[in-house]
Amino acid sequence: MSLRVGYFPQNNSLWVLRHRGILERAVPDVEWVDLRSLPAGERPDPTRGLPSAHGDHLFDGGYDFIGTGSTPPVTAQAKGHDVVYVAVSGPRIENGRLVVREDSPVTSPADLKGRRIALGHGSWQTTLVLLALEKAGLNWSDIEPVDAYGNAAELFLKGDVDAWVGSYPYLTGVERRVPVRTVIETDGLFSHRSLWFTSRAFATKRRDELAAIVSALQESDAWVRQNPREAAELFASDDGGSLDAWEHALRTRPWGLLPVDDGFVTEQQHAADLFHANGLIERPVRVADAVLPEVNELV
Repeated sequence: MSLRVGYFPQNNSLWVLRHRGILERAVPDVEWVDLRSLPAGERPDPTRGLPSAHGDHLFDGGYDFIGTGSTPPVTAQAKGHDVVYVAVSGPRIENGRLVVREDSPVTSPADLKGRRIALGHGSWQTTLVLLALEKAGLNWSDIEPVDAYGNAAELFLKGDVDAWVGSYPYLTGVERRVPVRTVIETDGLFSHRSLWFTSRAFATKRRDELAAIVSALQESDAWVRQNPREAAELFASDDGGSLDAWEHALRTRPWGLLPVDDGFVTEQQHAADLFHANGLIERPVRVADAVLPEVNELV
């Protein structure tokens, strides 16, 4: 039985692992599934729901293991999928933030009421905005979210949206073109970690392969930490972006896998509760149900 690993550039660790052949030393039959090649499915109205394609494909045989940001596993649990967290990264608070143009009248999260906000809906960006709105006494229904995968920076530069949740290296290009001002910092709201998850069936029945994935990711991440310029070439050659911008982005991110601890579970549970309270998932979830001590031991 082949090992199917879902990957895409947004999970930097898996993207590098895909291109370095480390996992294949332990598991010869690896099939890498580019998530960008899979049908995304119907994306819900961003005012009323969260997309769930990542979790759905994990459980429909699309792949056995995946890495994303913090939101997709919560969405998968809300759909009834039996998810298991494998590991988390260190905090990525320098990775992105919500910005407006320098001359914007928006100066605080409270000023976002009624505003158009470009974001990758269903990613960590949804969580960031929702947590900031909560602090400002606002709800998801108080803003106009614009689901803008792939063209968010363009919408922001054209003035078609009032604010943008941007991440590096894409923020670098925008900052060079127009003056921007930060309205919502990631630091102080949540840890914004990368994470990796699988199905309970895979975690319990194919433990040796799971252990091989964890070990390969640890080795690959250590290489990125020591060779950020070479790693940046793997990303820039794919999207045609700036090598310098990618190197800067990789240098400012944490590398290595950490076990899922109580602090992360508490943070993740709070986000999940907010999703439900704001009508973005249909039912509440219990994040702790997706944590297995024996999987943490692998990390």
